[in-house]
Amino acid sequence: MTTRTTAIDAHTFTEIEFEVGDPGPHDLLVEVRAVSVNPADHKVRTGLEGPGVLGYDAAGVVREVGADVTAYAPGDEVYYAGTIDRPGSNAGFQLVDEHIVGRKPSTLGWAEAAALPLTTITAWEALFDALRLGPGSTGRLLVVSAAGGVGAMVTQLAKTLTGVEVIGTASREESAAFARSMGADHIADHTTLVESVRKVAPDVQYVFSPVSGRNVEAYAELLTPRGEIVAIDEPPGMDLLPLKSKSLTWHWELMFTRPLYQPTDATQRELLNRVADLVDEGRIRTTLTQTYEGLTGANLEAAHRQLESGRTIGKVALTVR
Repeated sequence: MTTRTTAIDAHTFTEIEFEVGDPGPHDLLVEVRAVSVNPADHKVRTGLEGPGVLGYDAAGVVREVGADVTAYAPGDEVYYAGTIDRPGSNAGFQLVDEHIVGRKPSTLGWAEAAALPLTTITAWEALFDALRLGPGSTGRLLVVSAAGGVGAMVTQLAKTLTGVEVIGTASREESAAFARSMGADHIADHTTLVESVRKVAPDVQYVFSPVSGRNVEAYAELLTPRGEIVAIDEPPGMDLLPLKSKSLTWHWELMFTRPLYQPTDATQRELLNRVADLVDEGRIRTTLTQTYEGLTGANLEAAHRQLESGRTIGKVALTVR
């Protein structure tokens, strides 16, 4: 029987009735218990021309499974970041492919867990796929906007699973304090990036960049020859030529690449399970800083407005029920 649910139309932040459909062979039907908001939600919402159900991060309970599902069973508690080519998590129920779903950390509540998946996947792929860091890696990693959702996870994963020194950037006392609590060894001010970084380190070998266009020349100045940058934004008209004289490498990271182009790749499931273990061992913590009680249009709109202010520290989540 086809499941119907109440969802939030991101175009108007109003409730709509939404037909979920039946699980495909590798689908889970998840009863959503909490969601969180990300810059990706804002980017997609501003391009909508009509109704649409957004939301990527979610934590919930598996209620039904597709015929070929092997990783989960009804009753399992999960967390995941979804994909951009299917209806989102801002709803009571959602269909999601088992390959991109992880086991929810048992020590976290629903909202605490929902704050993690998208930023965790992005940070993991940036560090370990793009930059190819590992337990024996050393050097300095510059994490721009280290108090943001992704920056906080990049910092935690780098300090937990590699040997690099982390320089996090922040421009306010409260964001600097949060970045330090995530494990940053040093704090630099991203409004005066080159001068501020050089006060704590002579150079860096790696950069994580969520704010790239205006910083390319600064990265070229700060990085050692053959250093590497991994970026998650898409600034129009960006010029990368300043990187050439030092033979610097520019990587792109988009966590939706695997679900879009490699749908049977279970790497994201595996990394989410690994991070769930790290959370339950007390080595990684949630980045949740604020929770709205209830997935309503008003609450979702407030969460989006907060994110759009550019002053959000950590992650903002909403409980569904």
